[in-house]
Amino acid sequence: MNEETSRTDFTDRSQVSAKEEYEARFFAQEAGISLEQAEMLMERFGHDRATLMREAGHMLRKAS
Repeated sequence: MNEETSRTDFTDRSQVSAKEEYEARFFAQEAGISLEQAEMLMERFGHDRATLMREAGHMLRKAS
């Protein structure tokens, strides 16, 4: 089997795709929040991973 090593993945890893549920679930798990909270953050702040992580941190600090 010949493995193609010249192909690259052009997915922008700095963005969280709300269209892909597995990405939203992974982000929620990574941030320590629920899927519903992650979806709410994406609706409110967009899909930039750094912004979402920052806002998830604010959310967790307010909750504690």
